[in-house]
Amino acid sequence: MAKPDFSPEQLAALVAAVQKHVDTEYDVKLGRFEAESLIEFMAGTVGALHYNRGLHDAQALFARQVESLGDSIYQLERPVGS
Repeated sequence: MAKPDFSPEQLAALVAAVQKHVDTEYDVKLGRFEAESLIEFMAGTVGALHYNRGLHDAQALFARQVESLGDSIYQLERPVGS
């Protein structure tokens, strides 16, 4: 999976959120560099799991939609007389 490409604004917001969370939950102050490193690590590990799960969910949804479409087309068939 490619490295996430966050805009400077997105990265700044993520850094602030991580710093606040770690400070609140663990009473640890992270600098910008440490927070960015943690974000990169999490994006590469947990992020990849979430990404793969999203692909799996999308594939399952697509399969259900294709099956439903097949059922709808089958209902359009007309009887053939002999």
